[in-house]
Amino acid sequence: MKLQHTLGGLEGLGPVWTETRVFVEEWEKGIFGIHTAMMALSPQLPLPKTPSVFRTIWTWADLRKGAESMNPFDYFKYRYYEKWLGGISGYFVANGYITQAELDAKTEEYYADPDKPLPTGGATQIDERVIQYLVDGDSPKRDVDPKPLFAKGDVVRVGNPPTVEHTRLPGFLRNHTGVIEEVYPGAYVYLCDTGPDGVGEAMACYCVRFDPEELWPGNAEKNFFIYADLYAAYLTAPAELASAA
Repeated sequence: MKLQHTLGGLEGLGPVWTETRVFVEEWEKGIFGIHTAMMALSPQLPLPKTPSVFRTIWTWADLRKGAESMNPFDYFKYRYYEKWLGGISGYFVANGYITQAELDAKTEEYYADPDKPLPTGGATQIDERVIQYLVDGDSPKRDVDPKPLFAKGDVVRVGNPPTVEHTRLPGFLRNHTGVIEEVYPGAYVYLCDTGPDGVGEAMACYCVRFDPEELWPGNAEKNFFIYADLYAAYLTAPAELASAA
């Protein structure tokens, strides 16, 4: 798995710098607005039909996939909204909204004249749909009731599924054992399929308790636990794992 998928518990990563400003540069507001409009216009949402050329699905998951599928050296080189820009641009090219040549030409056009006015426009109906989306949101909970595989108190083993673009499984939990602390009611998805990572159709989710000594033997503080909310796809019973091996 890629380095950017497994930062938790990594030693020697270096000092942590926290930026308190939501937007560091003015253009970042535009990127956030584009992403929000794409989510609001995504056709799978139960919102009124709205005239728009945007016809493909876009979710928070797609945004994260676009960033985390990057080469690790690029991932750590670029700032937060620069990764958003790259992921959104790649999505538009991959889905046929613009060609790479057209994107490159438009980029060079603004490099040559940075003060050139940006395009304006937008339909009232689109604005209204975006506002409704921001009010309603998009819940990952689904109206199905899968039978939970585990119960509170069960010992479970975290798997090590392959990841290509994005995962919801922290790297430091892989191949470790924990205890089911809570079984959440209902079923949940991750807004888009994560491929070989295993999260697709709606499934049960669990709160799993981990002993830090299990995660970092000989290098953990005492008398506390770590809790993680995990999809069923990431968990198996230790005996089943042993028999499968």
